[in-house]
Amino acid sequence: MAINLDSLSPAELQALIKSAEAQMHSARKNHIQEVRTKIEGLLNSAGLTIDEVYPRRGGQGSKGPKAAVAPKYRNPESPAQTWSGRGKRPLWFSEALKKKGVTADSMLIGGAATKSAPAKKVAPKATKKAPAKKPAKKK
Repeated sequence: MAINLDSLSPAELQALIKSAEAQMHSARKNHIQEVRTKIEGLLNSAGLTIDEVYPRRGGQGSKGPKAAVAPKYRNPESPAQTWSGRGKRPLWFSEALKKKGVTADSMLIGGAATKSAPAKKVAPKATKKAPAKKPAKKK
């Protein structure tokens, strides 16, 4: 069925496009249903399920509940407030860091960080230097 597109008006072309899109949508739905029926037939004849053939990751699928992360920091002024260290910093954490002597390490759960002695400076290894080049003699 050949259609001469040159002879159609813009309105007729628009109607043809809409009709073709509707036909394409219908044909795609039918094709998907045919493939689905074939797959289900193969699975049934083999005694398998789709989950056995294509297991989902994480056991609960991608939209399952996420495991809670253990808190890493505790508010020194209100121990009920904790933060896992992920995501945006809570206001209490940012405010505490502004105070003199308070560091992120000092708010760690499981013991505040102790001040350790400053690290010793280690001298760099001595390397053998190449002899300096002598300037070329002028003739």
